[in-house]
Amino acid sequence: VQLQASGGGLVQAGGSLRLSCAVSGSVVSVNAMAWYRQAPGKQRDLIAGISRAQIASYADSVKGRFTVSRDNAKNTMDLQMVKVEPEDTGVYYCVANIWVDYSDDLAKDYWGQGTQVTVSS
Repeated sequence: VQLQASGGGLVQAGGSLRLSCAVSGSVVSVNAMAWYRQAPGKQRDLIAGISRAQIASYADSVKGRFTVSRDNAKNTMDLQMVKVEPEDTGVYYCVANIWVDYSDDLAKDYWGQGTQVTVSS
């Protein structure tokens, strides 16, 4: 099982960007999914999460500007970013809680490799 994050790049302040995260491999179910951001020299912070039931939550810093969504049939998750700010610069990671096999007792967290977002002022 692997997670692949994509869509990062360079964007001007006030602009928009859409990140995607895809789960590959055979799984039983993908439970909660989330996006984290790690700014240069800082810790990795949770910025948006979404349950399998499509209930979303956001960090205060992105609320009203970012929208997280998912497609349960495709095991994908997106992050639509609008009105981006220089403070949104960082590496964005997706994470998913996945039940891989029926023989597993518990689901586990899997992380993507991260995608760089740079917002210029």
